[in-house]
Amino acid sequence: MQHHHFAPTPPMGWNSWDCYGAAVTEKDVRGNADYMAEHLKDYGWEYVVVDIQWYEPGAVSHVYRPFVRLETDGYSRLIPAVNRFPSATGGQGFKPLADYVHSLGLKFGIHIMRGIPRQAVHDNTPIKGTNIKARAIAHTCSFCGWNSDMYGVDASKEGAFDYYRSLMELYAEWGVDYIKVDDIADSWLHGGPHLAEIELIRKAIDSIGRPIVLSLSPGPAPVGHADFFDANANMWRITDDFWDQWPLLLDMFDRCETWQGRPKPGSWPDCDMLPLGRIVDGMTKFTHDEQLTLMTLWTIFRSPLMFGGDLRDNDEWTLSLLTNRDVLAMHRDSSGARKVMRADDRVVWAAECDNGEHYAAFFNTGETETQVSVSLADLAITGQARVKELWTGKEIGWLSESLSSTIPPHGAALFQLICE
Repeated sequence: MQHHHFAPTPPMGWNSWDCYGAAVTEKDVRGNADYMAEHLKDYGWEYVVVDIQWYEPGAVSHVYRPFVRLETDGYSRLIPAVNRFPSATGGQGFKPLADYVHSLGLKFGIHIMRGIPRQAVHDNTPIKGTNIKARAIAHTCSFCGWNSDMYGVDASKEGAFDYYRSLMELYAEWGVDYIKVDDIADSWLHGGPHLAEIELIRKAIDSIGRPIVLSLSPGPAPVGHADFFDANANMWRITDDFWDQWPLLLDMFDRCETWQGRPKPGSWPDCDMLPLGRIVDGMTKFTHDEQLTLMTLWTIFRSPLMFGGDLRDNDEWTLSLLTNRDVLAMHRDSSGARKVMRADDRVVWAAECDNGEHYAAFFNTGETETQVSVSLADLAITGQARVKELWTGKEIGWLSESLSSTIPPHGAALFQLICE
C-alpha cells in the first residue's frame, strides 16, 4: 500500500512532550487515552503518541540526562523502561499499552531518535538477522547536538537497512501505528536533513507491510526538499519546537505561506504541536484570542493537529477548541489553502471544499482592534454567498460584494461561505 494512503487527512491526536517532556509514564498515557476516547474520538482525534526517551529509566523532566544507560534488547534496539511502563515487563515492549489504546478505538504512536543507540555501538551488540554488529553501521561523527542517546547510521554500510528493518519489525509486533522520528528533518544549519536515513526508514516501513504513519522532526524542514519529503514521509515539521509565545505564532504566518500549496492527502507540512491547556509550566500563556489564531491558522493550512497539554486538565474553553465540528470539517475536507492578503497587521487566508463551500480566515497580528475586509471576488466567489462565523456559530447572512469583520488584537475569525 502506498504510504500516502496511511494519512489521507491530517493526523489528529495527543503527544506527551509539551506536558511531560521525557518523563511520561504509562499511567499518564493511559489517562490521556481514556480522555480522548471519551471526549474527542467522535470528533476525529485518534493518535496517542509517547514522545522521547521512553527507554530512559531515570528521566524526570524536559531536560535530558546525557550518556546514561538506556534500556535495550539484545539486538541494539531500545525498549521501554519497565519502571515507567510496567506492562512492558517480560520483554513485551509496548504491545500491552498499544493493545489498550487500540481497545479504545484509538491508534498508538511513539517517538524515536534517528540512528542507533550510542550504548549499542560502544557495547557492539548485534543487528538482528545478520552477522553484523552495531559498530559497523554507526556514523560516529553524525550525532544530535541536543541529545546524546544516538549515533547516526551510515546508510552505505552493509547492515544499515537490516537495522532499520529490525526496528520496524519490532514496532509492528508492538502494534505501533505512528512513528515520529527526531533529529532528521531540519535545515543544514542544524545538521540535516538526513536524506539517506529517511530513505532507509521509508524502505523499512514499506518492507513490513504495516501502515505506519511517518512523521519527521524537527524543523524547519527546507522547502527545497519538499518533493523528497512528500515521497518518503506523511508529515514533516516546518518549524523548530513551537511553544506558547506570540512571536513564535506570528512567525508561523511566514512559514505557512512558504509551504502553501504543499498539503495534500498523505503529505502534510507540520506546524508542530498545540501547546494548549496544561503544559509543562502550567496553563498555556496564549490568550484566548491567540489560541483562536493558532487553531484557525493550523486548521485552514491543514497542519496535523497534535495536542500537547494534559487532556485531563482541559477546561470548557480548551475542549471547545478541539470539538468544533464545522472547523474540523474544514480541516478534514478543504483544499487550496492560500494567503489572499497581508497588509500591515491584517491577514486573510482562504480555502475551498469540493462541495462548493468556501472559507475565509481573518487575522489581526497587531496590538489594537482593527477592521479586516476582503472582496468575494478575491475568495473566488461570484454572486452571493451565505456567511457563517464558525467559532461562534453566528449566522452573518447573505453578502454579494465583500466580507468585513472587526478583529481583536492577536485575534482571528473564521468564516464559511456557501454560494447561491
